[in-house]
Amino acid sequence: MSLDDTCSGVGRAWPRSRDDAFARARSQDRQQTVVEDQAMALLGPDTPFGSILDPMERISETLFGLIMALTFICSLGVATGTNINVQTMLIGALGCNLAWGIVDGGLYLLARINDRGDKLLTLRAIRKAPDPEAARRVIADALPPELSAMLPVEQLESMRKRLQQLPEPAPGPGLTKRDWIGALGLCLLSFLSTFPVVIPFLFLSDARLALRVSYAVAIVMLFCCGYVFGIRSGLRPSVSGLAMVAVGSTLVGIAVALGG
Repeated sequence: MSLDDTCSGVGRAWPRSRDDAFARARSQDRQQTVVEDQAMALLGPDTPFGSILDPMERISETLFGLIMALTFICSLGVATGTNINVQTMLIGALGCNLAWGIVDGGLYLLARINDRGDKLLTLRAIRKAPDPEAARRVIADALPPELSAMLPVEQLESMRKRLQQLPEPAPGPGLTKRDWIGALGLCLLSFLSTFPVVIPFLFLSDARLALRVSYAVAIVMLFCCGYVFGIRSGLRPSVSGLAMVAVGSTLVGIAVALGG
């Protein structure tokens, strides 16, 4: 191979290696930007965009309402056998889930106040820090350890400056329209999840058959919730669905055995 061929080969390889290095640098910059934005979302003010309730909140509330309704129906079935009073069952199941939906909505509002108050205290601590290093420590301590470990000092300093530039927050945490909508959503999820398991009693005159159909509907709903949970959690959806059926059935059995 001549010297010209060697130089030509080096010349062709150099741009590719240089482009690869630039591409890796840009990719790392984008990843660091994403990490910083995630950290700012945990510490900064609430955004008016995005879902009010995240998917796991919706799944959890649906499961809770379903298990509550199924527990009530099972308890009533055990206590009365085939002599199930449909009106009593409907009023009891719907009333029970409505009451617990209201409780869950109230707890959701308390959690929102706590979350907003925690951000407010963190922001005040950052602004009152005696020096930038102390402020960066406050930021790192307020973040999840896994996320904090990914942020170099330069990004912590960038976050400190961004948080310092935020407008003066309210004197104390409060509730927004989105918070009330979220609480209402949780209440409705708990209430509406009752209907699929009580509908068989409205259309079937045989109470024993209606009870079995109601159980089948509940099993399908448990599997669907578990399937979605598996997708959101990175698990095998089918296995997660079956596991949710087993866990839900066990919880209902324990509740019925303890008196409903």
